Amino acid sequence: MFRISAWVWVCILVVSCALPMAAQSWSALNNKASFNASTALLLTDGTVMVQQIEAGAWWRLTPDNFGSYINGTWAAAASLPSGYGPLYYASAVLPDGRLLVEGGEDNCCGGSEVTLGSIFDPAANTWTSVNPPSGWTYIGDSPSVVLPNGTFMMGQGASPSTQQVVFNASNLTWSAVGSGKIDGFSEEGMTLLPNGDVMVVDTENGTHAERYNPLRGRWGSAGNTFVVLPSNGGMNIVPELGPAILRADGTVFVGGATANSALYYPSASKVGTGFWIPGPTFPTGVMADAPAALLINGNVLVDTSPFFTPPSTFFEFDGSNFNPVPAPPNAVNDASFYARMLELPSGQILFTDGSSDVEIYTPAGGYNFLWAPLIESVPSSITRGTTYKISGLRFNGLSQGAAYGDDAQMASNYPLVRITNNSTGHVFYAKTHGHSTMAVATGNRIVFTNFDVPGGMETGASTVVVVANGIPSFPVAVTVN
Repeated sequence: MFRISAWVWVCILVVSCALPMAAQSWSALNNKASFNASTALLLTDGTVMVQQIEAGAWWRLTPDNFGSYINGTWAAAASLPSGYGPLYYASAVLPDGRLLVEGGEDNCCGGSEVTLGSIFDPAANTWTSVNPPSGWTYIGDSPSVVLPNGTFMMGQGASPSTQQVVFNASNLTWSAVGSGKIDGFSEEGMTLLPNGDVMVVDTENGTHAERYNPLRGRWGSAGNTFVVLPSNGGMNIVPELGPAILRADGTVFVGGATANSALYYPSASKVGTGFWIPGPTFPTGVMADAPAALLINGNVLVDTSPFFTPPSTFFEFDGSNFNPVPAPPNAVNDASFYARMLELPSGQILFTDGSSDVEIYTPAGGYNFLWAPLIESVPSSITRGTTYKISGLRFNGLSQGAAYGDDAQMASNYPLVRITNNSTGHVFYAKTHGHSTMAVATGNRIVFTNFDVPGGMETGASTVVVVANGIPSFPVAVTVN
């Protein structure tokens, strides 16, 4: 029988669960980064890979023994292949746990819209170069997404291309897919919907939005946003756009490079277009290239600023209003496009702005326990250095978590397994891989992943949880041998 703690029973009774945190606050890491930090991605072993801005160097942040990222420590990871260090690019953590980086704008070592790419193996701490798709003379800062079947898909990120490809992770090759796209992928971001489709808001086609059906390989209309979201800010560039975040209620929040926002209500089926309603206007600033992240309380944390200009102002969008929240220390000097956000398994948000001041945001309130993963099956006795299967509900969360758009992608809609020793309280993450799905909001469908019990973890009575986008499952008792 699964053993549920008293804290969990309280969560069930009050519906909302909260971790013991200081609400709506920013905290600098106690071990300051020795480099200027840019895009960050969450690996399936609970560590965070962070790129040194516009460089080939990467660093790995590991939480402390109690799972704290604020008290985490840095270690240098392997660098990208020589000559490759983009500022903006496509990226994703694949179902096998590897990290893929593709293309790039403003490369460290010369060139823009480069065709370079590389894949990182966390176990070997090595990068392997990936050849570009056949016939592509540039990739650029391209939008990408991992489809529900676990396949990485990327659009060519420079106007007016409508070319897109999928990646074969086993032999590092590409295949062309897709038809029917109306405008180019430049400056657009891809958002995975609960029905398995992918939504984009067009940047060069007025107020039109599109959705891609992976099974049919075709784009179709996703309706009219009614309010103008893209803008070039009076500059001679392809119009910019803000992030699109799937919320826990199934709606998609889209921040505009204008003062506008919009909410998309996707169709539950694969045949309807869904519909849009205008959202509130930003109290200050816009989201012309900007990060946002879904918080465990269901709100969306957003970073706004004047078009490409400091200062930044932060809000939590609650579905109806933008509520002001504190800003990190560098906000007065930051335009929104400097910043990146990443959902952590602690329920907090990691924030980088191209400086060495890496900050963590702690939201107020808790999560609805109906949003949490639920473990249905896991062995009651597990052995160090061994791989096991764990299954249950909602392992991929209700959303991809955090987003930026075409310039950076940091989705974390995959399960993490966290094991806590009962005697010491020490936390260990078991690397997950081979997820049965990379879909979001999988409802009552049984899903699974595999996890590797760390060889050096403590033995004895423990609890295991599955974490998806910062929300943990009810703990289940296990014995570690």
